[in-house]
Amino acid sequence: MEDIDLMAATPGADLNWLEDIELLQEEGTPAVFDRYSNSFLKIYFEIPEGRGDEIARKVLIKHLQSGNSYGIALKERHTKFSQPELGPWVEGSRTVGTDWKPGVLEGWEPPQH
Repeated sequence: MEDIDLMAATPGADLNWLEDIELLQEEGTPAVFDRYSNSFLKIYFEIPEGRGDEIARKVLIKHLQSGNSYGIALKERHTKFSQPELGPWVEGSRTVGTDWKPGVLEGWEPPQH
């Protein structure tokens, strides 16, 4: 985690959005909340005393940059406007949302009115 630079990874060099990210507990395990997938990322390594929030932020940034967030995976299909697939955290991330079409449930017909 020491190699993750929060300032360098933050869009627009604005760390304010990180103030809401803090170390939490999920079922007794240290965790950080990924709002893009509405889930907790459990942290299974020792967290140095007094660095909980910093480590939680770094874990979340690394997770978002890797593209492993389920919310990011859904962007390909559901994004209605152009945006970087991996968000502003990854320079050169491909653009998704340029050709959105509503989903179609196979075999479903709209009711006749």
